[in-house]
Amino acid sequence: MELGSALQFLDNKSILVTGGTGFLAKIFVEKILRVQPNVKKLYLLVRAADHKSAIHRLHHEIVGKDLFRNLKEKCGINFSSFIAQKITVIPGDLTHQDLGLHDSDLLQLLCKELDVLLNLAATTNFDERYDVALDLNTLGAKYVVDFAKKCAKLQVLVHVSTAYVSGERSGLIVENSYRMGETLNGVTGLDVNIEKQVVEDQLHLLRLQGASDKDVTIAMKDLGIQRARLYGWPNTYVFTKAMGEMMVGELKDIIPAVIIRPTIITSTYKEPFPGWVEGIRTIDSLAVGYAKGKLTFFLGDLEAIVDVIPADMVVNGIIVAMIAEARHQQPQTIYQVGSSIRNPLRYSNLQDYGFRYFTKNPWINKDGKPVIVSKVTVMNSMDSFQRYMAFRYLLLLKGLELANAAFCHFFQGVYSNLNRKINWVMRLVDIYRPYLFFNATFDDLNTEKLRMTARTSLVENDMFYFDPKSIDWEDYFMNIHIPGIVEYIFK
Repeated sequence: MELGSALQFLDNKSILVTGGTGFLAKIFVEKILRVQPNVKKLYLLVRAADHKSAIHRLHHEIVGKDLFRNLKEKCGINFSSFIAQKITVIPGDLTHQDLGLHDSDLLQLLCKELDVLLNLAATTNFDERYDVALDLNTLGAKYVVDFAKKCAKLQVLVHVSTAYVSGERSGLIVENSYRMGETLNGVTGLDVNIEKQVVEDQLHLLRLQGASDKDVTIAMKDLGIQRARLYGWPNTYVFTKAMGEMMVGELKDIIPAVIIRPTIITSTYKEPFPGWVEGIRTIDSLAVGYAKGKLTFFLGDLEAIVDVIPADMVVNGIIVAMIAEARHQQPQTIYQVGSSIRNPLRYSNLQDYGFRYFTKNPWINKDGKPVIVSKVTVMNSMDSFQRYMAFRYLLLLKGLELANAAFCHFFQGVYSNLNRKINWVMRLVDIYRPYLFFNATFDDLNTEKLRMTARTSLVENDMFYFDPKSIDWEDYFMNIHIPGIVEYIFK
C-alpha cells in the first residue's frame, strides 16, 4: 500500500469536522492550515443558536487560542483574511437529522463538495446524563453516517471513539469491532431503540412526579451508570461510545470508514509547540490535587500501565489513517492509538515525576506560600481504601451523627458537609475504580502497520509522526506536560 504525499492529498480538499470547538478538533484544524494552506475549506460544526454565535465561538474558542500563535506569526497581517477564506463555521446539532443544518443551500453544497468527514463530537464525562450521552455519542454517530451517505464524492468518514470501549477486560485488547447488540458480559437484549425508549419513559415519569431540574439530572446520571453496568460497561461514557461504534459499523454500507480509538490523551508533544493543553483531564486532576497538597493518598496499582498518548500524535494518526483509507479503501479498519504496547508507562513513573517536579517547583497557595509535597500513601486494593475511609472519616461521621442527635442538631451543618464530601469521594472512586486497577494493554497491530506503511511510502512521514516509541516519558512529563498543565491553570 502506497500513501504518497499527504500534502498533495490535502490540497484542495473540503473537510467537515464535527465537535469543532473540542480539544482534538482545534489541534487538527491548526495542523491542516499550517502545513497545507491550500486546503480548500474546513467546515466546523459547532453548537450555536445562529451564525453570529457560531462566528463568536470560532474567534474566541478556536482561532483565538494560543494554539494558533505559530500560524498567526506565519500569516502576519493576513491571518484574519486567511481564516475567513479557509474556515466556514456552521451552527448545527449532531443530535438531529442533517446535523441540525437549516440552510438548504449550505446543506446542498456540503453534500456536493465534501471529501472528508471527521466526527470528533462527543461528551466525555464518565457519568454524563444518559439522555445527553445517548443523543451525542450514540445517535450522533448515526446521524453522521446518515449524512455521510448523502455526500456524493466523500472519500472517507473518520469516527473518533475511545480505546476504553473495552470496559474492564484485562489482558491484550485487540482492534476488533463491535457487532450491533454485542455486550461485554454476554447479557442479551441491547438495542439502541430500547435505550431511547428507556430514557423517554424515565423523563416522562420524572415530569409527572414534578421532579426539579437537579433531581432530573441526578436521575439521568444514575440511569446511565445503571444501563452501562447492566451490559458490562463501567460507565455511561464508554457504553454510549461503544454503541456509537456499533452504529457506524452497522449503517455505513459502502462508505469508506475508519474508527480511531485513542487512549488517554495528553498535551502536545511537539506541534505546534510542546505542552499545549486545554482542560484538566483524569491524570492531570490527580497531579494538580497532589501539587496543592490535597491528594494525601492514591488508590490503585502503582505497577499498572497507564496508557497515554500526546494529542498531536493522535491528530497525526487520524490524518494518516484518513489518507490510507481514502487511497486504498478496505473493510472498516480500527486503529487503537496509544502507548501501552510500544512504550509502556506506569503509575509509579507518574508518582515519581510528580514528586520530583513539585519538590523542585512547588505550588504557591493562595497565601503566597509554597506547598511542600511528600510521597502519598498508596492503597492497592478497594479493601484497604474502605478500611482507610472507615477509620479516617466514617467513624467521625458516626460520632457527629450521635452528637447531632444529642445536641438538637447543633452539628447539622458540619455533619451534612462531611457527609456530602464523603459521598462525593465514594462516587468518584466508584466511577474511576476500573481505571485505577486497569490491567490491560491495547494492541495496536493495525496502527503499527499504518506506521510502517508511512515510514516506507509517506513522503512527509516526519511531519505526521505518531510513534510513541520516540517519547522519553521522563523528559515529556518533567519538561513538557506538567509545566503545560501548570501554565494552563495559571493563565
